[in-house]
Amino acid sequence: MKCPFCSSENTRVIDSRPADDNNSIRRRRLCDDCGKRFTTYEKVETIPLIVIKKDNTREQYDRSKIEGGVLRACHKRPISVNQINQLVDEVETEIFNREEKEIPSSLIGELVMDKLKDLEAVAYVRFASVYREFKDVNTFMSELKKMLDK
Repeated sequence: MKCPFCSSENTRVIDSRPADDNNSIRRRRLCDDCGKRFTTYEKVETIPLIVIKKDNTREQYDRSKIEGGVLRACHKRPISVNQINQLVDEVETEIFNREEKEIPSSLIGELVMDKLKDLEAVAYVRFASVYREFKDVNTFMSELKKMLDK
C-alpha cells in the first residue's frame, strides 16, 4: 500500500479491526519512510450489478436509490434510521444472494414493498402509490383494501 504522504511503498499494518458497518475492515498503517500514519478500508469485492429499468434501459445498481425511496415513504413516520438501514440491508442481501449480473427494477421494488408492508402500513402505501403509479383513487383504494383484508 502506497503512503498518501510520501508515496513510499514501504508501509505496514499496525492495527486491524472491523469497521462500523461490519462489512469492511479498517486498517491503521504506518509508513516506514516518513513515519506518518493513515487509515485504509478493505471490503469484499461484489459482482457489478446492473438494474434493468421499466423502459428497458440499464444502469449500475445504486443503493442510495433504494434508501431515498424508503426515506421518502417513511417521512414523518415513527420509523428509526436504524430500521430503514436494516430494511435496505435486507433487500440488498437478497439481491446480491441471487448472484445474477442483471436484475429488474420491478423485483427490487417488490422486495422493498414486502419489507415495508411488515414494517409500517402508511410507509408501504406511500411507496406503493409511487412504485405502482396509481392513476386514480380507485386503484389506490383497491390497494388499501388488500392491506385491510390481511
